[in-house]
Amino acid sequence: MNVVILNRADSEFDAPASDLEIIRRATVTPEHPEYQAGKRLLDLLICVGCLPVALPLMLLAALAVAWDSPGPIFFVQERVGKGGRRFKMYKFRTMQANVDQSHHQAYMRAFVKGQTQANTGGSFKPASASQITRVGRFLRLTSLDELPQILNVLKGEMSIIGPRPNLAWEVDEYQLWHHARLEVLPGITGLAQVHGRSSIPFEKIIRYDAEYVAKMSLALDLKILWWTVRLLLRGIGVR
Repeated sequence: MNVVILNRADSEFDAPASDLEIIRRATVTPEHPEYQAGKRLLDLLICVGCLPVALPLMLLAALAVAWDSPGPIFFVQERVGKGGRRFKMYKFRTMQANVDQSHHQAYMRAFVKGQTQANTGGSFKPASASQITRVGRFLRLTSLDELPQILNVLKGEMSIIGPRPNLAWEVDEYQLWHHARLEVLPGITGLAQVHGRSSIPFEKIIRYDAEYVAKMSLALDLKILWWTVRLLLRGIGVR
């Protein structure tokens, strides 16, 4: 049985842990078929509508990545999606090719367990500055490195709005209640991202994701989309 977390707070998106209660449910998000259909339609409309702008930006980004440093243009990585299903997530490469990932993996394991500076108010910096390329730094700052995930959305593996997908070994470190975020399609942006993902502890990220699962609606999706656009226009990362 999968775990879903419901939040008793109706007016706040930053509820304390005491306001979260765990209940069990037999299947993954079987309810609200009208909402699921509407959400899928919204995803397709946004992706198709953005293509005239997104495609030229992706072409420029691809050329910049190829010019800036040797290696593949795209970074393809297996992530865990809805119901624990694995899929290949696409991004533009922002780091030097063939970088040793052992430090990043150790950092993320500690981050999920709440054992890093990022969990006590520090910034989330698993990669050193020397590992990130010049173009990669710009792509990360503007979130343009995430543009290839439009393909993941079109394939139905992701949604525009939802919890960010984790790697399998990150999921292995989950506590039982963390699995609530796997009840829905992962997203390009989400409630945790617009509340400062790069500067909040992992447990708080999970609380935002759990609250999103509990309160999913097209109205909330549109709010998160608007908040994301507003942050990007302000030059504030939603990483």
